[in-house]
Amino acid sequence: MARHGRLITSPRHGAGRAPTVNDVAEAAAVSRQTVSNVVNSPERVHPQTRARVQAAIDDLGYRPNRMARNLQARASRLVGYRIPGGSSGGNPLLDRFLHALTEAARADGYHLLLFTPDDERDEVDAHADLVATGTVDGFVLSETDYGDSRVSWLSERGVPFVVFGRTNIDVPYSWVDVDGRTGVASAVAHLAARGHRRIAFIGWPEGSATGDRRAEGWVTGLTDAGLGAPDPALCVRGEDGPRTGAEALDHLLRLADPPTAVVTASDLIAIGALAAARTRGVEAGAALGVVGFDDSPVAPHLLPPLTSIRQPLEQVGRTIVGLLTARIAGAAPDPDGVLLTPELVVRQSS
Repeated sequence: MARHGRLITSPRHGAGRAPTVNDVAEAAAVSRQTVSNVVNSPERVHPQTRARVQAAIDDLGYRPNRMARNLQARASRLVGYRIPGGSSGGNPLLDRFLHALTEAARADGYHLLLFTPDDERDEVDAHADLVATGTVDGFVLSETDYGDSRVSWLSERGVPFVVFGRTNIDVPYSWVDVDGRTGVASAVAHLAARGHRRIAFIGWPEGSATGDRRAEGWVTGLTDAGLGAPDPALCVRGEDGPRTGAEALDHLLRLADPPTAVVTASDLIAIGALAAARTRGVEAGAALGVVGFDDSPVAPHLLPPLTSIRQPLEQVGRTIVGLLTARIAGAAPDPDGVLLTPELVVRQSS
C-alpha cells in the first residue's frame, strides 16, 4: 500500500551509483511494491500515486532491470476469494458456488486461492498483501453490502476483480448477480395463482443489499398480482437460519388474520418455517404454502419437498470467470454488470 508523503526530488544515491528501486520508493514516499506496480502494472496504481512515482523515476533517472520486469510480469494464475465469515462447511449454497467457480476457473487455466479474514478491515489488508506480493492475478468478491470498502479499494488501484452481487458504491466495477427481486415476485405470482391472498415474507435484516432486493420482490409481486399494498404485519425479518423461520412463522400464525402462504429469503429460513408449521399441526402445501430461495440440495428431500427459487450458480461461475480473465488480460470492455434470472422450482410445499 502506498504511503503518502512529500516528493523528494534530490537524489540520495551515492555519486556514480545507478539509482535503485529503493531510491525511487524513498523519493516518492511509497513502498518498493508500489514502484514495481508503476513500472510493470501501472493500471493497478492510483493515478495521483502513479504520477508521483513516475516523477521520481524521471528525476532520478531510474532504469528498471529488464530481467526483474520479466519475472514480475509472470502471471500467478491464481484468483483470490475470501470465504464468507461464519462458513464452516455447512453452507450448501456456498459449496455449489465454489464448485462452479472452481470448475470455470480450471477451464481457463486458473485456480482459486481461498482466505478467511476476521472482518472487512482485515480483508482489505489481506487484499493489499496479496496484491503487493503478486500472489494473485485478481479477485472474486461476494457477500457485498452497501458501502462495501473492498470494491472502492480495488477499483481505485486498478486491480482486476468481479463481484458476485451489487453494491451502491459509485465507482466502475464489473458484477454478476441473480435477480432476487424478480425471483421472489415470481414466487408470489405462483402462490397467488394457487388462490392465496394473504402472502407473508420472512427475510433478512434491513440493510442487506441482497435481502432488501428480495423484500422488494415481495412488494412487487403483491402489486402485480392485484393484491394491493403489502400489510407490514406480514413482513418479518431476522438473521438467516431455521430459527428465524420457525419464530417468524409462529408469530405470523398467531395474527388475527394470519397468512395462508409465505415466501422466505432462503431455504434455511424455509426449513424453520416448515418445522414450525408441523409443530402447530398446519399442513404445509395444503393449509400453508411455503417457498424458499436458493433451491439447496436438501430442498427436494424435505417433508413436504420444498418449492424454491433456484439460482443459476453454474452460469454465475462461468460468467464471473469470463469477465475476470478478460480484465486480467486487459481485454475487457468498460466495467459492466450481468443480471441473471433465477428459476422457480415448484414442489409439494406450495
